[in-house]
Amino acid sequence: METKTNCVKLLGQKLMSRDFDRQVAEVQIRAAVMNRFTALGIPVTVALG
Repeated sequence: METKTNCVKLLGQKLMSRDFDRQVAEVQIRAAVMNRFTALGIPVTVALG
């Protein structure tokens, strides 16, 4: 949980856009970036034997 909070802080806590449609797009982009960071941090486990 702390890692996700840190990612949000790095991306910025305020929206830059004033138009609602652009705010929605900005939030979607931030979510996609955070999901990508999460995917990169998940280890791949391979069964041996």
